[in-house]
Amino acid sequence: MVAINKPAGLLVHRSMIDKYETEFAMQQTRDQIGQHVYPVHRLDKPTSGVLLFGLSSDVARKLTEQFTQREVKKHYLAVVRGYTAEQGTIDYALKEEKDKMTDAGVADDKPAQTAITHYTRLKTTELPFPVGRYQTARYSLLSLHPETGRKHQLRRHMKHIFHHMIGGTTHGDGKHNQLFRDKLNCSRLLLHSNALQLAHPDTGEDLMITAPIDLEMVRVFDEIGFSDTQLI
Repeated sequence: MVAINKPAGLLVHRSMIDKYETEFAMQQTRDQIGQHVYPVHRLDKPTSGVLLFGLSSDVARKLTEQFTQREVKKHYLAVVRGYTAEQGTIDYALKEEKDKMTDAGVADDKPAQTAITHYTRLKTTELPFPVGRYQTARYSLLSLHPETGRKHQLRRHMKHIFHHMIGGTTHGDGKHNQLFRDKLNCSRLLLHSNALQLAHPDTGEDLMITAPIDLEMVRVFDEIGFSDTQLI
């Protein structure tokens, strides 16, 4: 196996959704280690963090099975608007989101699929900037643990409980995104896959693969008061 810390803004592999992109995590990893890699899961383009590949098709199959069987524990960090509860579970089925280019022939009548996300609030902050009818802006830093892997699940679930993820476009809050752009010079989605827990595909050994947040997130966390938080 090989794991990388995928930067925000990098596609995992070539896709018709972004047909003009020329850089992809699969090709970069292949070129870096000098051998072919096999994807076993994915991270959305704007999400950073742990991305795992198999070094053979057999290993990739075993790893993919762990993800399919929900045996992999996925840990994410996210900044959301407002003060959430200290912890909670979002059990809210999601209908499939279609891409205009790649899913044009997919039926619209598919039933919503089970989607479950657990969250723990790590910290809160209040910034002295007015947003809408409020004179200050409140935010929570969350540890997110999705049981399922539906498309854009974390962003859609946070929107469902009215704690939109910062930097999200379709499922975010434009006023808060604008505040982060204007006051903090931050345009990225503040979602990071900081750890994967799984079994080694050959030995069965328990593995915890972690990835630190990137320098931009470090800077933003410093500026809004999240820098001394235990992130794993």
